[in-house]
Amino acid sequence: MTIRFEDRVAVITGAGAGLGRSHALLLARLGAKVVVNDPGRSRSADRPSADEVVDEIRAAGGEAIANHSSVADPESAHALIAQAIEAWGRIDILINNAGILRDKSFVKADMDDFEQVLKVHLLGSAYCTHAAWPHMRAAGFGRVVMITSNAGLYGNFGQSNYAAAKTGMLGLMNTLVLEGAKYGIGVNCIAPVALTPMTENVLPTEIARHFDPAHVSAAVALLCSADFTESGVILSAAAGHYATARIACSRGIQLDPSATASPDALLDRWNEITDTAGERTFPNAGAETEAILEAIKTLART
Repeated sequence: MTIRFEDRVAVITGAGAGLGRSHALLLARLGAKVVVNDPGRSRSADRPSADEVVDEIRAAGGEAIANHSSVADPESAHALIAQAIEAWGRIDILINNAGILRDKSFVKADMDDFEQVLKVHLLGSAYCTHAAWPHMRAAGFGRVVMITSNAGLYGNFGQSNYAAAKTGMLGLMNTLVLEGAKYGIGVNCIAPVALTPMTENVLPTEIARHFDPAHVSAAVALLCSADFTESGVILSAAAGHYATARIACSRGIQLDPSATASPDALLDRWNEITDTAGERTFPNAGAETEAILEAIKTLART
C-alpha cells in the first residue's frame, strides 16, 4: 500500500466505539501513532472504551494512548491536543468524529439537548481544530476531517439538532480550507453511513450487514493522507459506495439592480431562478458576489 502514516500522529475523537474505533484501528495499522479520545465506557466491561481500543492497537503492534475527556469542553479539547504534543511532539491528523444523538421532532425538542448536540458535534470540532491549528501551521502540514451527515446535507425527520450541527461543519470546513491552504493544511468532510452503536436501531436488519464501518474508514484514511491534496471535499461513504456532494448555485436571473423587483415578478420567473442548467460552484463567498457584479455589467452592456 502506498498510503501510509509512519511518523504521523493522529488524534481521533469519539474513537472508543463505532466509526471512531474503526478509524483508529486502520490508521494505527497503517503506521500512525494514535490518541484515542472517548469519555464513554465499554459495553462489554466496566472500563473506559478508549482504553479497550488502545489495547487493541497495542496488541497488533501499534502505538496509541487514551484520552477520556469530552470535546464539548474547550479546556479539555485543548488538553487533548496537548497530550499528543507531549507524547510525540506533533499533531498531523485530526478526525473530529465525536458525536451524540438526542433525536426528537422539533416541536418536542428539549433546547438543553439541542445545545448539547451542537456542543459535542460542532463546537467540539471547532475547539479541537483550534487547538491543533497552530501546530499544523508551524509544521506546514495538517489534515483535518470533519464528520458531516446526510441529515445535515438533506435533512432528516426528528434530527433538527443533529442536522444543524452537521451542516455547521460544512461552513467551518469551507472557511478553514481558505485559511489553511498556504500552510499545507487540508480540511475535508465525510458524510458516512455505517452500522455502529448509534445506528444499530436505525438501519434495517436485512441491509445492516453491508454497512461495515471499515468502508468509511478507508475514505477517511484517504483524506488524511499526504498523497491527497484536495481540500473542501464533501465525501459520501457508505457500504462500499463513494460519491462527492457539493453546494451549487443556479445561474438564476439578473434584474435591473436600480429598480426593486416585486414579489409577483419573482414568482412569475421562479422556474428561471431555479433552473439547474449551467449551475455553478464558488471557491469562496466573494466569488459569488463577483459573479453577480459580472451579471450586472453584462446587463448594462445590453
